[in-house]
Formats: sequence, C-alpha cells, structure tokens
Amino acid sequence: MSDYKIILYEPQSKNLRSGGLDLLEEWEAIPDAWIWLNISGPPDETEKTLLSERFGLPELAIQDAQRERHPPKIEVFDDLIFIMLRDLIAEEEPGTQKVAGLSMLMGEYFLVTRHHHPVPALEEIFDLVQSRTNDLDPGTGHVVYLLSRKIADNYTAVVLDLEECLADLEDEVFETAGDDAIEMITRYNRSFKQLRRHLANQRDVVAQLHRPATPLPIKVNRHEFNDVFEHLERLTSLCHLNQELASDLLNTHLNLVSHRLNNIMRVLTIATVIFLPLSLLAGIYGMNFQVMPELTWKYGYFGVLGIMAAIVIALVSVFKRRNWL
Repeated sequence: MSDYKIILYEPQSKNLRSGGLDLLEEWEAIPDAWIWLNISGPPDETEKTLLSERFGLPELAIQDAQRERHPPKIEVFDDLIFIMLRDLIAEEEPGTQKVAGLSMLMGEYFLVTRHHHPVPALEEIFDLVQSRTNDLDPGTGHVVYLLSRKIADNYTAVVLDLEECLADLEDEVFETAGDDAIEMITRYNRSFKQLRRHLANQRDVVAQLHRPATPLPIKVNRHEFNDVFEHLERLTSLCHLNQELASDLLNTHLNLVSHRLNNIMRVLTIATVIFLPLSLLAGIYGMNFQVMPELTWKYGYFGVLGIMAAIVIALVSVFKRRNWL
C-alpha cells in the first residue's frame, strides 16, 4: 500500500505545511502555491487515480514511475518533465552496491516523487527544505536540482573510498601475492564497472537539463544542472580510470605470481640437475654385484665422494656464469 507525505508551500507568505492527502484540497484553492507529493511503498489503484486525475499525469509516465526497477531516463511532456535517477545505498564491502530508484515528475506547481525503497538523498532533502524554506522559493526545479546533487554526492563518497582502498591494495600486491588479493582486485573492478554504468546513465539524463538547445516546459536553472552534470562527468571518468587501474593491477599481480613461481621452479630445477649425477653414482655403487673393481680399492669411498664434490662445484660454477643462480 502506498504511503503519502506532502509539503505545501506558499511563496508569497513563506507559509509551509506538511501532512497527508488532506493538503491537496488546500493546494488547489491557493493561487501560486506549489506542492511536493512523496509516494513510497508498493503502488495501488488509489495512487494511479490520484496521479491521473489530480495531477493530470500521462498513463505511461505513471506506469514507469511505479516500476520497481527501471534504468535512469528523462522524458519531456507538454507541461511535465519526468526524470528517473538511482541513489546509491552505502555498501559494506566492494562489489555489493545497491541502488534505490527515484522517479520525479516535475510540473510548474507540483513535484511528485515516487520510490519503492528508502532513498537516502530524498529523505535528507525532504527534511532539509522543511527547515530551510528558502530552497523552496525558486520552485520545483531547484528541489529537483537538490535531489540530483545529493545523489551525486552520495556516489562521490563511495567512489573516493573505493579509490583509497584500491591504492592500499596496490601497495599490498607488491609485498605479498595471494588468492585474497586476486579476489579483492576483482571485486574492486566490478564495483567501479557498476558505478560507472550508473553514473554514465544519470550523467546523460542531467545533460538534457543543462543544455540550452533542449526545450523544457518547466523553468529550471541550467547552471545548477550543469554543476550536477560536471560532477557526474568527473565521477564517471574517475571510475573509468580506477577500473583500468584495477585491471592493470590484476595483470601485475598475476605476473608477479608467475615470476615468483618461475624463480621457485628454477631453484628446484637446479637442485635436481645437481643431484641427478650424484644419484647416478650412488645408484651404480649401490648395486650388489660381487665383481666390482672399486669395491676392493682402499680409497674408493673417498674417491667417489671427491668425484661427487667435483661435479657439484663444476655445475654450480656453470650456473653462476650463466646467471642462473
């Protein structure tokens, strides 16, 4: 069932009231007053009737706004701007970002926001404007700007935190190479890829609000939305750079692991080559034949040990000259 919260604001008298659907009657009776209707929870038929009859919203816009999952978009109608963005819910570990969709239907004298799940940016701005009514004087366009900027700021905190963690992981990779590092690098790579997709989509939405060539039925401050656009553009570029860094770091990590493995195999191979002729000699003189010339030789034992030592010294010398040791 839908939950309704309303802010009714009168710019002339600076009078602000908050409450439920009962404020709709007062809004219609007060000239120049504008209203912010926030709807949350699962949609119902009452909501659809309210939006279509009281606000005159197109049916397609209502259907899109009521969808739980929908990519960011903007659609301009004759007297309405429909915007959908996604706010980021803080993650506990890399690779587990969760987003909450927010639909905004902006008219000259009304703003309808619709969401299924809690949206941190919306909750903060909804409380902020009630204590700072100056933000309501410019109209609905400024409130949409505040919501858009706050959503961008929420992404900023997560992107910068991930960037710092990735830098720490980069130092760790050169000190130790293990399976945990590969898992974390993969998580960071996936996180930046997801963030980049969310940011790029929303950047394209905001771009249409700040371009002078885009005709809009509702007056908005294009400089404000240009600020949001530039912010999202920087974050998108930052995610792209860090995504490439994570990929390079993964390749570097795999190369380091391969290099260390090669060094280990080289040492083991050298040890095998050194002891192979020694094992051959030991095997020959370990055979239980009765007739072996060296068996009766007084210095045979020491002679064989001397030959073994000479073989070891010769092989080690050869390996060092070839820089294998």
